[in-house]
Amino acid sequence: MTMVKKFCAEFIGTFVLVLFACGTATVLNCSAESRGAYILTALAFGLVIVAMAYSIGNVSGCHINPAVSLGVLITGGMSITEFIVYIVAQFAGSTAGAAVLGLLVGFDTSLGANAWYLASENSLGSWKRSLLIEVILTFVFVLVILAVTSKKKFEKIAGIVIGMTLTLVHIFGIYFTGTSVNPARSFGPAILKGGAALQSYWVFLVAPLVGGALAALVFKFLIKDKNAE
Repeated sequence: MTMVKKFCAEFIGTFVLVLFACGTATVLNCSAESRGAYILTALAFGLVIVAMAYSIGNVSGCHINPAVSLGVLITGGMSITEFIVYIVAQFAGSTAGAAVLGLLVGFDTSLGANAWYLASENSLGSWKRSLLIEVILTFVFVLVILAVTSKKKFEKIAGIVIGMTLTLVHIFGIYFTGTSVNPARSFGPAILKGGAALQSYWVFLVAPLVGGALAALVFKFLIKDKNAE
């Protein structure tokens, strides 16, 4: 029953993330040029995390992100079985969220799907630059999560800190990729949009997982042993 509850919590959390945050990006037509929409979209992602952290956090930890779950797995915070259950719930929640969003605003809209950086002056090439920025953004996000949840004294403020950090990485990252840092968040919109969004999805699968794994390794080296002292 406990695992069922965790599955439901992760499903609901990811569903809300995609519907509300990707929905905000969609209805506001967020882009690097639309300054107001840019900030509001970043805030939407951060606020969803705050809301979910203080509602389902005591059930599943409110990962709602495979990169976070991978980081927790590497640092010994969950079993392989739990990890698989979380991943399935997150991808299912994302797909359901994108489907409801499509019904509300139309499947011909962006649905908040991520995209490669396409500027012609990009010397690294669009996919390489997008891969790099997503690794960096996810590394920062997951490192903060692992650090702030590693000490009981941060328990009351952890959700706010994590939400603010997600807002921060979106403020910087939207210009480059729309900001994913979450393979599940990108999955539902990519599947339902198809085309270029689906073809470029591999970047938003691989890069966050690499960033999350690196964050876990750095956390274990720099912070975990120190917290145990």
